[in-house]
Parts: sequence; structure tokens; C-alpha cells
Amino acid sequence: MSHDEDRAAASPGEGTPESATVRPVTRVLVVDDHEVLSGSLALVVDAEADMESVGVARDLAEARRRVAERHPDVILLDRRLPDGDGIEAIAELRALSPDMKVVVLTASDTDQVLVQAIEAGASGFLSKSRGLGEVIGAVRAAAAGEAVISGEMLSRLLPKLTRSGGPTVELTPREQDVLELLAEGKSNAAIAQSLFVSVHTVRNHVANLSAKLGAHSKLEALSIAVRRGLLPHR
Repeated sequence: MSHDEDRAAASPGEGTPESATVRPVTRVLVVDDHEVLSGSLALVVDAEADMESVGVARDLAEARRRVAERHPDVILLDRRLPDGDGIEAIAELRALSPDMKVVVLTASDTDQVLVQAIEAGASGFLSKSRGLGEVIGAVRAAAAGEAVISGEMLSRLLPKLTRSGGPTVELTPREQDVLELLAEGKSNAAIAQSLFVSVHTVRNHVANLSAKLGAHSKLEALSIAVRRGLLPHR
């Protein structure tokens, strides 16, 4: 891809410092039947200036109602709930609010379960053993479309995703470069450094390839890319 093409992908406000960007308020729904944990998560979310809790759901039935009524930006979703498997419900919940990001709260689930979550459209995973401060970081990352998953876990899980084909997607050479670096678990900043372009340019390439794939997050984009053979070596 030419330098001109990279410049065309950059946004007009490319020189604006990230610190000057005003963060929108992220609406968060906690779905977990453990009263102390779910209540603590909601309180931590509400303590942040750029976040607000839209409630706590103790089971999937309540989660469906709250998602349909409140349309949260991010849902923190436990897998084991009284009335079903949270991961199996991801597709249904996202159908109620397609732009919603889902972060699965995990204990010690197998790779098979985590792969199922990725293929259902989860934005990533968060261990229940992590500190509450890490929850806030995970919510912000998910809301921004980032993959909430370690590079090591990503490289382990991607080869296990189902390859089922689908409509042909034409990516530019630079979008393909960005996609392959995303599959290595690299951040936007690391990709920008690797390709000698700005972070804003990388963000626009990510947005363009996500739009082509019909994905709402980086992890969903990678899942679709593997499914359609755009990452043949993964």
C-alpha cells in the first residue's frame, strides 16, 4: 500500500492528543448470580466518571429484559447461571442489542468453552480472580472495540476456531497487514510502530476491515477472518 493510501486512511484530527479526547459514558450491565461479586462490580463501575451501571441481573431471563430495555454498551457475563449457560446465550443477547460488547467472566473454563465464546461474538474474557481495577480496564477496552484477551491466549485459541467459509471479503494489502498483526495480539500502538504509521491510521484500517467483515470488535473480526480463510496460517 502506498504512503498516500495510508494518509487517506488517517482521520482529519490525527494530530489531536489522545488525552484531549472526551470519553463517552459507558453503560455496563453485570450478569452474575453471586450477590457480593455482582454488587461489588456494579459499585466499582458507578465510581468511575466515564461509566455507569445499568443494573445487575442474577439470571439469563433478567439479563434479556435488561438488555432489551437498557441497551448497555458492555455486559459482564458469567457463564454458569441458574437458568442456563451464559456463553450459549451470547448470540441471543447480542441480537437484542447488536452493538453491545460482551466480556465473559471466567473461572477455569476449557479452550473449547472459550472458543465457543469467541465464535458467539464475545469481546474477550476476564478471570474472576482478577482485581476490581482490572475490571474497569477490561470494560474500557471492550467499549473501545479492543480484544480483552492476552496475546498468549489469542495465539492458542485462534487455530481452534471453526473454518466454515462465507462471502468473499476483499481487504487491501494494508488491511491484511493490520489483520495479521491483530492476530498476534498486538495493540494499535504496536501495529503503528510495526507499519511506521500513526495510531489513528491503524484505527481507521481496523474500522474499515471490521466494517467489511461485519464485526463490532477486534476479537469478532479475527473470528470471522479465520472462519473465512483470511488468516490461513492461524
